[in-house]
Amino acid sequence: MIPTLLATTLATQNWMYPHTKTVDQKDSYHGITVADPYRWLEQPISTPDVKAWADAQTQLTNHFFEQIPNRKPLLDELLRRVNYERFDVPFQRGKRTFYGYNSGLQPQDVIYVVDQPGATPRVLLDPNKFSTDGTVALNGSDFNNDGSRMLYGVAKSGSDWLEWHVLDVATGKTIGEPVKWSKFGVGTINADGTGFYYLRFPEPKEGTAFTDANINAAIYYHSIGTPQSQDQLIVSDPEKPERWFSPSFDDGKTELFIYAEDTGSTNNYLWHVDHDGATVKVNKILNENDANYSPVGIRNNELYLRTTKDAPTAKIVKMPIKGGAMTEVVPSRKESIEGVSITKSKIIVQYMKDAHAAVEIFDLAGKPAGNVPLAGLGAVGGFAGDPSTDETYYSYVDLTTPQVIYSYDAKTNQSKIYKEPKLPLDPSKYVAKQVFVPSNDGTKVPMYIVHRKDLKLTGQNPTIMYAYGGFGISQTPWFSTSRTVWMDMGGIWCLANIRGGSEYGKEWHEGATKVRRQNAYDDFIACGEYLAKEGYTTNKHLAIQGGSNGGLLVGVTMTQRPDLCGVAIPEVGVLDMLRFNKFTIGAAWEGDYGSPEKQDEFFNLYRISPYHNLRPGTNYPATLVTTADTDDRVVPAHSFKFAARLQAVQAGPAPCLIRIESSAGHGGGKPLQKAMEGIADVYSFTLQNMGFDLPAKF
Repeated sequence: MIPTLLATTLATQNWMYPHTKTVDQKDSYHGITVADPYRWLEQPISTPDVKAWADAQTQLTNHFFEQIPNRKPLLDELLRRVNYERFDVPFQRGKRTFYGYNSGLQPQDVIYVVDQPGATPRVLLDPNKFSTDGTVALNGSDFNNDGSRMLYGVAKSGSDWLEWHVLDVATGKTIGEPVKWSKFGVGTINADGTGFYYLRFPEPKEGTAFTDANINAAIYYHSIGTPQSQDQLIVSDPEKPERWFSPSFDDGKTELFIYAEDTGSTNNYLWHVDHDGATVKVNKILNENDANYSPVGIRNNELYLRTTKDAPTAKIVKMPIKGGAMTEVVPSRKESIEGVSITKSKIIVQYMKDAHAAVEIFDLAGKPAGNVPLAGLGAVGGFAGDPSTDETYYSYVDLTTPQVIYSYDAKTNQSKIYKEPKLPLDPSKYVAKQVFVPSNDGTKVPMYIVHRKDLKLTGQNPTIMYAYGGFGISQTPWFSTSRTVWMDMGGIWCLANIRGGSEYGKEWHEGATKVRRQNAYDDFIACGEYLAKEGYTTNKHLAIQGGSNGGLLVGVTMTQRPDLCGVAIPEVGVLDMLRFNKFTIGAAWEGDYGSPEKQDEFFNLYRISPYHNLRPGTNYPATLVTTADTDDRVVPAHSFKFAARLQAVQAGPAPCLIRIESSAGHGGGKPLQKAMEGIADVYSFTLQNMGFDLPAKF
């Protein structure tokens, strides 16, 4: 049902924002004095003053949403459309096959196991039993070679902190005690399942777990069945406390490698580890920090790697396991190599071609052996490699096609549909196309546009434009039942593949890092202008949305070009660019953002920082800032300070509200109900402030 224009909107009301005190906090950066009047909001949310402020903001935001008619039918429709069976891509360990499954409205996906070919699937692990409200979730998992033991992480309320557990697959019982003070799902179990390697941080002081900087990372080995106090240190670097480490086995779990990254670098080191359970020997096989190096697998006693060494779009090489000269196997080309796996006899290469997937097959010597036909301009996942077989699984999805899972034989290059969803809607009603938008420097930026086939383009269609643009993370097409609800309300949805990702390799990524960050924002602004110029929408009817680094994107765009859009949705955003590196894992982002401690990078950060560039007397778009009370990736202080300052300087009538999710983190592991409620609020806020009503029924 197409929404109709309202005679009046809630946006025209005069909103009395909660009083927010200011403090006389000033800092000096390279001779520049910078005021930070809302520094007190950096305290933990449990602090009485901060909690009172957050409660008052929540009351105001709830009051706004309570006045919007038909929010309940919208939420009901979102839940109805997501209520269908969903399967993850299966993978094999020994004779066992494992996969994730959701019957429809389960808060968390359930892990199933098929013990041998032809056996009936059974529940192995049900995270919905971890808690009564679905806010305790899996965060990382791994299996040993024969699939007899499962390593899994448990995270509470969306926090990055987790506890590691080990499950006996045959009995479904846990073995040993939980292992604490790990983060980000970084852990891997050894081949026989007797122990695992994991990322560990020092135990934080009481009350600081969600805010203190995560430094002094280390990799430890835990022997299952022993106390954590006896865990063995594998690698650390006290002289470089901000260095990051991650353990990884090859696909046959015969050799252990360590990734190491320095703060401020977009490259990594690669080290090989000999560990016999007692002694540790670290061999720094690639230690120049001159490129990205990722182990893929070992075949015929040679280590295959994906690397950007002299290859911005990446290439595949092989080398001796413990170091030596590299031999090129699959050369680089125009398309970026996004993923590589190796089966028994084939190399499967996932290329990125104009922000969509293409998959090609090579033999172990690098000779082309065909390609995997795909249904359209979409994304693929899976293709897990196994040295014992050429059989694997993969998924395909695009903006109008829900995820379909295929079984695949790399030896014969044959695909068969394994699981195809049955949706409570007709996806053929929607159409997607790709355009290329010139940025201000002439760079062509890909953008996907999707809407109903029968939509009449009036030039005033409500439109959401989404992007991320950072950390070399490509944004590929994905299907969303909630997006179909938006489109059935007359909406258009757009995905802009701006610089900062790796859609075109390392150069596309580094084209928006540090002092070049502005390129990402120029790309996004150009895409918004294109939508108005080409008759899709108007500035008033354009909403910009992004999360995390994408929240920064939205914050920068609305401060630099407040006229570009009518609605802004910065979600869990990095919004104070002078202090982002002071909290949790923030220092690791300096490779993309730069450092306030370096003069040239400081001036760039100061120029783009959303919090610092809010100007009194400016008409800012209607803004819904979103965050969560236990977000320890991008701490809620970013959103708190930005929202407080935005409310203080807003000169126009558009509301500036903050939505603070309780018992939630950065987004990972969020229960389905919470996720749908958040989407319902975003759609409600967006349409309301564009002057449209919500339909009473669908």
